[in-house]
Amino acid sequence: MRLPRTHRDDVLIAAAGLACGLLLWAFGLHSQGPGHRPPVPGRWPTLVPLFAVTALAMVRRTRPQTALAVGTVAVVADQFTRGNLMTIVMFADLVYAAVVYGTPAAARRIPVSTGLITIVVTLGFLAWFREPVALLIGVVTALITFFPAITGAVVRNHREAADAARLRAEQTALLAEMDRRQAVIAERSRMARELHDMVANHLSAIAIHSTAALSLDDPETSRDALGVIRENSVDGLAEMRRLIGLLRDTSGHDAPAAAPTLDGLDALVRQAGANGAASGLTFRLVDGRAPAAEPLPAPVELAAYRIVQESLTNTLKHADPGEVTVALHSADHALTVRVTSPFGTRPGPRAPGSGAGLVGMRERVALLGGAFEAGPAEHRGEKIWRVRAELPVAEDDKEPSA
Repeated sequence: MRLPRTHRDDVLIAAAGLACGLLLWAFGLHSQGPGHRPPVPGRWPTLVPLFAVTALAMVRRTRPQTALAVGTVAVVADQFTRGNLMTIVMFADLVYAAVVYGTPAAARRIPVSTGLITIVVTLGFLAWFREPVALLIGVVTALITFFPAITGAVVRNHREAADAARLRAEQTALLAEMDRRQAVIAERSRMARELHDMVANHLSAIAIHSTAALSLDDPETSRDALGVIRENSVDGLAEMRRLIGLLRDTSGHDAPAAAPTLDGLDALVRQAGANGAASGLTFRLVDGRAPAAEPLPAPVELAAYRIVQESLTNTLKHADPGEVTVALHSADHALTVRVTSPFGTRPGPRAPGSGAGLVGMRERVALLGGAFEAGPAEHRGEKIWRVRAELPVAEDDKEPSA
């Protein structure tokens, strides 16, 4: 078993105590009075308790309770010699160290024990001497036992309070760091959804029409495809600039552009019609909202717009020729968005996709506490692909009318 390493301060305390004790012994200064005749005469026996308590000081941190027990025997033995003041002082330090560095049980027990010992010694010598000088013996006993124990208890309580405060501060800092990381992750996810929904539609159209332009040897068709590619490139660049404006730390004069609303769905559907005309797709918007309905909350409008945008992007990638319907309906404090398109079975040029769009739509709806479903369905005997999102709208969340 490896013994604990002795602390440097304990070595210094032991060395200083031994040096002072030897100096007092060399000058013949003893704790007992000149007229006192100890049971063990001579000067040399005084050094035995002194060497004992100074050696015990070296383990005052690592073995505090053992040091106190052996030190008690040494200080009692010192009373049978001519005595040395440093032996008593070093014993008081052992009492202090036993409370500060000992077990919690010892830290509670030692002050009580030393207090009782002080009372018993005072009453015993008072009954024996029957003189007030016995009270001085009690004071000396308290000075070398009870007061060091009380001082150690106060120091230990302050250290434990400081440790508890430091632990609380570390836990608070850890929780704050966890909250910060979660906020960063949530913001990155939001930015990823926004970036995907903003540019995926334009990039899909660019990919489809560039593939068509490369695969068809028709100058007119290639010219039309290049026109669509240019239009989507310009629109995609504008969307990217808008997102950069939202992310930039504006300071006063330049405000970021407003988020898209449902008022822009007509233009979005018309653009999808232009992009999908070459693939035999037609697009229709059915707005079932009441004309005098109150404005929707901005998060709901943005989510609905992005869901329609991503659904149209997926339609351009995968749908067979036919009609694509975008329908909005407001009822029971909820906005329902439904996009239906022919189920994709035709071969042809496709833009690569990884399914991130469906994940982003599902996340948007979940953040608002709504319901989302996407998948194949039957409509009038034909197989279609249907996207349906129900976005709740609380009464107190609606935007005030102008």
